[in-house]
Amino acid sequence: MPAASAPCAPGAVVPGATPAAQQGPEHVTEPTAYDGILLAGFGGPEGQDDVIPFLRNVTSGRGIPDERLEEVAHHYRHFGGVSPINEHNRELKAALEAELASRGIDLPVFWGNRNWQPYLNDALGEAHAAGATKLIAIATSAYSSYSSCRQYREDFADAIADVDAVDGAEAIQIDKVRQFFDHPGFVQPFIEGVRDGIAELEASVSGLDRTTEVEVLFATHSIPSTDAAKSGPAERGFGDGGAYAAQHLAVAEVVMREAGASDVPWQLVYQSRSGPPSMPWLEPDINDAIEQLPAAGRKAIVIVPLGFVSDHMEVLWDLDNEALETAGQQGLAAVRVPTPGTHPAYVAGLVDLVLERVEGTPVAARPAVTGLGPWYDVCRPGCCENVRLGFRPALAGVAP
Repeated sequence: MPAASAPCAPGAVVPGATPAAQQGPEHVTEPTAYDGILLAGFGGPEGQDDVIPFLRNVTSGRGIPDERLEEVAHHYRHFGGVSPINEHNRELKAALEAELASRGIDLPVFWGNRNWQPYLNDALGEAHAAGATKLIAIATSAYSSYSSCRQYREDFADAIADVDAVDGAEAIQIDKVRQFFDHPGFVQPFIEGVRDGIAELEASVSGLDRTTEVEVLFATHSIPSTDAAKSGPAERGFGDGGAYAAQHLAVAEVVMREAGASDVPWQLVYQSRSGPPSMPWLEPDINDAIEQLPAAGRKAIVIVPLGFVSDHMEVLWDLDNEALETAGQQGLAAVRVPTPGTHPAYVAGLVDLVLERVEGTPVAARPAVTGLGPWYDVCRPGCCENVRLGFRPALAGVAP
C-alpha cells in the first residue's frame, strides 16, 4: 500500500471528476455508478499518408521540422506506414466488451486516441450521443510518468473542453483507474513469458547454464531524466529515477521470483530515446547493455517488453529489429517474450480495476504484487510534472 502522501489543500477540487473523487482522496472507496468506459490509446498511423501528420501530432509544440520527423518515419514506412497499435486497441476493446458481457456488466466501451483517429474528442462525442456522461478511463499505459499518465489526464481535459464547446454537451465527468503496473492481471503474462523464454533457451542451447550464461533484460521506454525524477508524488522519495524506474524495478523483481528464475541474472534497460544528445535520458540503452554481455560470460538473453501493454511500433522495431540484430551480432541466442495484448488475465484485470471504482473496493482488498501499490485513484498534487512545459489543466488528479 502506498505511503500516505501530503493532504490536499482545504477545499481542493479535482476538475471534471465524479462526486466521489472531487475532493481528491488517494483511494476512492465510495461506489460510483459509471455509464461508460473510456479506453484511451496513444494512436498510430494506418497508411503511408498518415505517417508525417501523425508524427506532427506526437511532437506538437516542439517545432520539429518534417525532415527530422522523416528520420523516425522510416520505422513506420518499413511496415507499410501502419502502426499495429490501433488494431491492438480494437482487439482490446472487443476483448473488454466480451469480458464485461460474460460478467453481466452493462458498460459500453468508447475508444479514443491521443495522437490519431479516432481521437479522444471523437470518443467523448460518441459517449455523449449515447447518453453516457460519467466515464471511467483506462489509459493503455501501466506506469507513472508524464507521458504515461499525466499527459493522458491533460488530453482528457482538452477533449472535454472541445466537446463542450462544439456540442454544448452536458458536463462529462471522467475518473481514471489507478496505474496498474503491479496489478496481477498485468504482471501474469510477463511471468509466463519469462518462464517460457528461459525454458526455450535451455532447450535450444545445449549445456546452457542459466545462472551464469543467461540474462533477462526488462525493457521499457526511456524518458528524460528530469521527467523521471518528477514521476510520482515527490514526498514518496523515489530518487533520481522517480516512481517510473522504481515501479519497473519492483515489478521485474516479482516477475523473476514468480517465474522461478531468481537464480537468473537480470537488469532494467531502456529503449526508444529521442531528443538531443545533450539531454540526459534514462539509461542504459538496451543495445549498449547487450553489447556488454558477452564479456560477462552471457550466451543468451530473454527480452521482456515490461513497459508495454501491446506490440507497439517500439516493440516491433526497437526490440524485434534493432535489439535482436544487436544480439545476433554479439553471438547471443535471444527470445522476446509477448506483451499482455489480450491475454485473459490482463483483460480480466482491467475489468477488475473498473469494478474497484464501481464498487468502492476498500484499499486492503485491492490486489497489488509489489509494496508500492495499490497506486492512487486520484493523482496527487504535482505528480508527474513535465519539466519543459510545466503544469497544464488535467483531470483525475489534484491540481496542479
